[in-house]
Amino acid sequence: MRVAICFLVGLLFGTGLAVSGMTSPDKVLGFLDLAGAWDPSLAFVMGGAVLSAAPLYWLARRRARPVAGTMFDQPSATAIDARLIGGSALFGLGWGLAGICPGPALVGLAIDPPALAVFVLAMLAGAILSGRFTRRNP
Repeated sequence: MRVAICFLVGLLFGTGLAVSGMTSPDKVLGFLDLAGAWDPSLAFVMGGAVLSAAPLYWLARRRARPVAGTMFDQPSATAIDARLIGGSALFGLGWGLAGICPGPALVGLAIDPPALAVFVLAMLAGAILSGRFTRRNP
């Protein structure tokens, strides 16, 4: 049951990214180009995501346990520290330079593999290196 729900949610998310054009780095870079030909469509996609997720998040918080699990996965760490700020800055820098983040990259890889293969390989290498660094320096 959990695998089916995860698959359907991932399929819905990927379809939303593809339909909204968010798999195109040009859309993201157009949103970040405030001084040039600014494209506000990413703001509308994010707004739509917040509006559709907010009531579901509110409902989920009222439940004792999730529909397809034994407990809600919530982070134990809540501190805003140098690792969080550094990781966020690195993610934002990569997103701004490449115009794409991990979710749309995976969807785009299914649509146009040659265009995103290098990005996805670099993303996986970064994830592996980050995991190794985190295990050594908890």
